[in-house]
Amino acid sequence: MTAVRTVHVGGSHPYAIDIGPGLLGDGARLAAHARGCHALMLSDSQVAPLYADAVAAALRAARPDLELATHVIPAGESHKTLATFTGAIEALAGLGATRDATVYALGGGVVGDLAGFAAACWMRGIDCVQLPTTLLSMVDSSVGGKTAVDIPQGKNLVGAFHPPRAVIADTATLRTLPPRELRAGLAEVIKYGAIRDPQFFAWLEREHAALLAGDDAALAEAIARSCEHKAGIVERDPLEKGERALLNLGHTFGHAIEAEQGYSGGGSEALVHGEAVAVGMVLAGRLSARLGMASDADTDRLERLLQACGLPTRIPAGLAPEALLARMRLDKKNLAGRLRLVLWHGLGQAVVVPDVDEAQVLELLAG
Repeated sequence: MTAVRTVHVGGSHPYAIDIGPGLLGDGARLAAHARGCHALMLSDSQVAPLYADAVAAALRAARPDLELATHVIPAGESHKTLATFTGAIEALAGLGATRDATVYALGGGVVGDLAGFAAACWMRGIDCVQLPTTLLSMVDSSVGGKTAVDIPQGKNLVGAFHPPRAVIADTATLRTLPPRELRAGLAEVIKYGAIRDPQFFAWLEREHAALLAGDDAALAEAIARSCEHKAGIVERDPLEKGERALLNLGHTFGHAIEAEQGYSGGGSEALVHGEAVAVGMVLAGRLSARLGMASDADTDRLERLLQACGLPTRIPAGLAPEALLARMRLDKKNLAGRLRLVLWHGLGQAVVVPDVDEAQVLELLAG
């Protein structure tokens, strides 16, 4: 059996990220994190048919005393709403979940965000074990404890910081991932190289074909290295007061695109999250050049890698620059009503820039 790789997140709420194939069938590993006798498995309509029964069987075999219920939500970003959150809370109430209950988040980023937020709110906080099934959620949303739902005005505006009790990333689930979702996850992997690790970025330039082909060893390496970067940053800045904001390279632009498209979750024209982040990273690089912070050479290199991974690098047609800027004004990083963006001085040198000139941003969006 392939060895399990473990990345440790320290700080005031330490936990482990286990990475390897077949982990969803490891009942002892799953059950080790259930402190009480109640557990709710939250999944979505795409993932649940593939894995929910097997995970439930593994948990029950390891913990016959566990009162386990499954709550399935519709798949897609458009369902990461307060209404869906209410359904999850009602499922916990129906289970009779006590303060030592556990929520298992089985799915991608939408499931992880929503399940984590429900766990944060039920009885002022119960345990959540993240079981990410997409590359994007394995390297980003399942790690760090940022949980939220969307509202029409913007993405992730209602939420809480709630670190997971554990993250268990079964890389075998990536074999059932649609190619588009795999590519979208690679955008977040590339982000780690872009913000702080030029050597990792160069490795991705060499290995992107293996990653796209689903090579198990390459994917495990990419996931582990991404999680190591995020773990280090989260440990130092759990509440995003400083360094952690660097993880949002491209996200302010990307979230604006997603919000303006209505979170349609990857229809024929709308971008999914990772695709929007890919576009956003290129925009951040171009804005950095406009502001005299960097040359365009590294952004050209970033754009080539994103394109080689099949990711978009241009704003979709039909989105008004003024509307995108209005969405960006609602970003959580902003202070005193001024744009605060993650930009860079070049590859591996991301920085948070306060009070960015809106006229420059608008000109970039229009261009």
